[in-house]
Amino acid sequence: MENAVLNSNWLVASEIELIYKSKVKASERPKIVSSQSAFEIALKAWDENKIELLEQFKVLMLSNSNRVLGVIEISSGGITGTVVDLRLIFAALLKAKATACILVHNHPSGKLDPSEADKHITAKIKQASHVLDIALLDHLIITPESYYSFADEGVL
Repeated sequence: MENAVLNSNWLVASEIELIYKSKVKASERPKIVSSQSAFEIALKAWDENKIELLEQFKVLMLSNSNRVLGVIEISSGGITGTVVDLRLIFAALLKAKATACILVHNHPSGKLDPSEADKHITAKIKQASHVLDIALLDHLIITPESYYSFADEGVL
């Protein structure tokens, strides 16, 4: 008990530091104008050696004018799936002061149809984004050649 009294570090909440430092002028940031432009930007942010190897989940963080503030990798998994933690997504979005986002993950199989797990995680993220007033604009499933857009298909 004496050590606890002497060491007052427990009074300060622990913090995981997520750093966002802008190195690009707002006018130079790519702007999302369609699911196609989001797909093209997502492909640039992907490691081409992994897109057909393992499933990854990333988030395009956007400003109020739909300019890309950054792309964050949330998880990298196996051949058929990856774990998505909503807390990591929203920690990044809040720290970056994003007002909107687009979810992106790849299907190494090349199949673009969303799985039930894809639909479920999209619904959970949509609900959380609504509470935090961060617009979920789309969820893309991508392959090197094409994509599926939840928004374009009317299922967002």
